[in-house]
Amino acid sequence: MTSDRPAVGTRLLFRWRKWDGSPHWVHECVYLGADEWGDWFGQLPGWRSFRPGRDVTLDAACVVLLPAGSEMWTLTRNALPSPTRVYIDLAWEAKWDGRGEPTAIDMDLDVVHRLDERGLYIDDRDEWDEHRAQYGYPADVQESIEAVTAVLEREVREDVAPFDDATAHRWFAVLADLELT
Repeated sequence: MTSDRPAVGTRLLFRWRKWDGSPHWVHECVYLGADEWGDWFGQLPGWRSFRPGRDVTLDAACVVLLPAGSEMWTLTRNALPSPTRVYIDLAWEAKWDGRGEPTAIDMDLDVVHRLDERGLYIDDRDEWDEHRAQYGYPADVQESIEAVTAVLEREVREDVAPFDDATAHRWFAVLADLELT
């Protein structure tokens, strides 16, 4: 993370890659500001997240947290009507890149809290062996990520900040006030 931040309202691309450096997801977003948890970004309904062969258009606003002092995760908090309230991407090297845009390595392990019958769960555990072979994820990093995942799952269940509504609501308000299109 850097002390130089873009101006609030600056449109950016949040770029995800795999461990071997190959591109993964790209999310259209806007910089919202920072707090004690880290840097916050927003996405409005209709904005895109895309990767080769897959393009997703958001149906609900969301805010994304790139945590301060942590390379282990990023948080996405969705507004209603999205059934996904919290989506934590376990990440490595979550940081600002040389272009002044947010970036991270997707570790393919996620903590997800949905408002439907699926509830709270850890996603993509079944893909670890495949991704370790295909993209070169180191076993020791996987062990670290697994340990962090268990802690995050508990904190989401207990609504510990920044996973609570109050923390995210502040940033949804900033996003709404920007009047972006």
